Amino acid sequence: MQQPRFSPFTDALDQEQALSTLQQATAGADDGEIFLERRRSEALVFDDGRIKNASYDATEGFGLRAVRGETAGYAHSTEISAAALNRAAETARLAVGAGGGTLAEAPQATNRRLYTDADPMADAAFAVKIDTLREIDAYARALDPRVVQVSATLAASLQEVAILRPDGTLLQDTRPMTRLNVSVIVEENGRRESGSHGGGGRTGLTGLIDPAHWQATAREALRIAQVNLSAVPAPAGQMDVVLGPGWPGILLHEAVGHGLEGDFNRKGSSAFAGRIGERVASPGVTVVDDGTIPDRRGSLSFDDEGTPTSRTVLIEDGILVGYMQDRQNARLMGVAPTGNGRRESYAHAPMPRMTNTIMQAGNVDPADILAGLDDGIYAVGFGGGQVDITNGKFVFSCTEAYRVQNGKVGAPVKGATLIGDGATAMNQIRAIGTDLALDPGVGNCGKAGQWVPVGVGQPTVLIGGLTVGGSA
Repeated sequence: MQQPRFSPFTDALDQEQALSTLQQATAGADDGEIFLERRRSEALVFDDGRIKNASYDATEGFGLRAVRGETAGYAHSTEISAAALNRAAETARLAVGAGGGTLAEAPQATNRRLYTDADPMADAAFAVKIDTLREIDAYARALDPRVVQVSATLAASLQEVAILRPDGTLLQDTRPMTRLNVSVIVEENGRRESGSHGGGGRTGLTGLIDPAHWQATAREALRIAQVNLSAVPAPAGQMDVVLGPGWPGILLHEAVGHGLEGDFNRKGSSAFAGRIGERVASPGVTVVDDGTIPDRRGSLSFDDEGTPTSRTVLIEDGILVGYMQDRQNARLMGVAPTGNGRRESYAHAPMPRMTNTIMQAGNVDPADILAGLDDGIYAVGFGGGQVDITNGKFVFSCTEAYRVQNGKVGAPVKGATLIGDGATAMNQIRAIGTDLALDPGVGNCGKAGQWVPVGVGQPTVLIGGLTVGGSA
């Protein structure tokens, strides 16, 4: 059944009274808002031939923020009521003190819609979802007798937000999210290996549960598991690395993207701080953060402060030209906000975060990039990774990679890790392919204890002289 739309100023609060409370909390402040949210989500997990988990969650609440200089007061509550709002205003007001600030202009209004506002959980009956997961399990097992375990997850959510600003501006957005993921374990001669594949975005469930889609997802998960079953130990040492298109952009996201968020640069803790106008990457390297791509996991019609998202150029032809900004950091750095103010939920204050971070295509045929690699690694899948924002040093684990010798892609390798630092790696990019691709819709990004959905993308890229950690 379709749920009634989230209407906090009809069901729980008087809008004029809430505005008056917010104005009192932000009198003499530089900025502030009330962020109201209702979120509903479901997740179904079919594992080892049975339903392992079926969950449904519903939460709602609000957060009130008052900003003065570098200080922000934030209070939140799961109770949307005038009494709770008054208590929150008193708390947030403490950050403003005696005041003296000048209230920033409200974000420019937009009626842009980048995704549907339909509830994805209503796209199919519960029984249909269960049957789909059961069919995925049976289909994957029938593809290869070596399959010993299948896990399939179907998830959907709907986030509804309302942002009230001190000038009376009210912005509302409805944000769907769906995802299907399939993992497969195969066994041969006592050796077990796994593979997984999935994706989604700000769309309905219909496309994900279409047999043509989930069958392709299951086949890809099995293919990766089969590749890993024949993988040999990865070599170790310094060598050239070719990154495949699409999801390998996660390395760019972690090693470079976080370092280009405004707060790290304002505080001087990023390796890119104070370097606007300087060369930070090889010629031809252009990196953008684009929150305006329809239906993508990291896209938003406007951010969690109400600023319309944008296509923000960060690095242009190797030159650092900008950072990702929320409203507070933009004001303190004397630049315009870029629509990158994001928060995990009403219980969190916004901060500069990535949306869809993408390296633009180059002009080299991807086949020529591989043909020109004398001895190195071709990495097309990544798992976990770690990065130090202050120096950009990273370690990433490959989930699918191959040894390349004399321009020929050879045996798959297991246990390969890529080690380096973002600044050096960006300056060692030697070739950029024409095959720009976006990830399938699987990214989540953590920062300061907050998680938000993101996207990445890139073409095939050759990076010279990375350290490869292996087991050979």
